[in-house]
Amino acid sequence: MQKTYIPKKTEIKRTWYLVDAHNKILGRLATRIASVLRGKHKPIFSPHTDTGDGVIVINAAKIKVTGKKLKDKLYRKHSGYPGGFKEINLETLLKKNPTQVIKLAVKKMLPSGPLARDMLKKLKIYPDDKHPHKGQNPVVMEV
Repeated sequence: MQKTYIPKKTEIKRTWYLVDAHNKILGRLATRIASVLRGKHKPIFSPHTDTGDGVIVINAAKIKVTGKKLKDKLYRKHSGYPGGFKEINLETLLKKNPTQVIKLAVKKMLPSGPLARDMLKKLKIYPDDKHPHKGQNPVVMEV
């Protein structure tokens, strides 16, 4: 009888990927990034273990969306206090904080809880083409 293989932390090899978001569709980009962060592209994938790799996203300010999402897509949050409801559309958020758009899209595609928080720590997003992660020797990933 063969036992189920569960990867140990010492056996997991982490690779860093570099993604250029210039003229990429937001949803397609986010699904690919979430899959790599989770480790679904590896044969040792385990749903309860963080087997994923790190992702560096550059040119986050130059992403595209289809249709009328720039005006219609809304990001909502509530502070918990009366009158604490805030709403911002995608176009305004892209001008104000373009890295937040990709981070929120990827975060909503990951499982909730401590495991997802660990996965999100391996996601680095930059609005232009400069990043300080040369030491990780990132591999260019096509989306």
